[in-house]
Amino acid sequence: MAGRHRHGPNRNRLVLVLAAVVLALAAASAINRGDAGKESSAGWYVTVYYTAVETHHDEDPVPVTGCLVIDCERGDDPLGRYPEGFVQAVEDEGTGRIVSGRHAGRYLNWSHDIGFWLDNAPRDSHGRPLEPFVSAAADPNVLGAGRELRITGCGTAEDGSAIDAGVCERLRSASWRIMDEFTPGLGGDRHIDVYLGEETGPDFTSDPMYSSLHNATLELGKP
Repeated sequence: MAGRHRHGPNRNRLVLVLAAVVLALAAASAINRGDAGKESSAGWYVTVYYTAVETHHDEDPVPVTGCLVIDCERGDDPLGRYPEGFVQAVEDEGTGRIVSGRHAGRYLNWSHDIGFWLDNAPRDSHGRPLEPFVSAAADPNVLGAGRELRITGCGTAEDGSAIDAGVCERLRSASWRIMDEFTPGLGGDRHIDVYLGEETGPDFTSDPMYSSLHNATLELGKP
């Protein structure tokens, strides 16, 4: 199977990503080695991604073409008609679960170098199923595949306000592993993207769980 790259960040977030990278690089970020070779590293920008769910979108349907199977690139087979917001979310986040029509129960997946394809699972950049609150993406030149980490400090929101306490606790309680990667050049030196699983309702990007952490602190396992 051809190698797959995680899509770049949401277009609406790209400017924020680049700005956060500049700030993170400019900030002093202490790295302290703890027991068992773990490192505490500050100054990280943490974003989230998710699997869209068709039922949470009610826009007019649009046709989608692509590949009917996973071992295919830039196909032009008809894949069905889906709400426009759902299709956009799949492009932004990389994957969406179909709930209607002949492909109900399958996933509409997207990658910048593959296009759309139908699948039986949401996938990481290596073709493995994504795991909610486990899978994370990073620039492979910064954090290699398999690197384990925990979020130990949530930092702040973009405006400097505190992150919702429940959201912070949920993210801190998870054990993440780098299993996914950004489109080359778009991740940044101190940026990770963590996978939440399926969206839980309409307007999910307005949910507190859909948060970006600025100047977060990570505990990094051994490379």
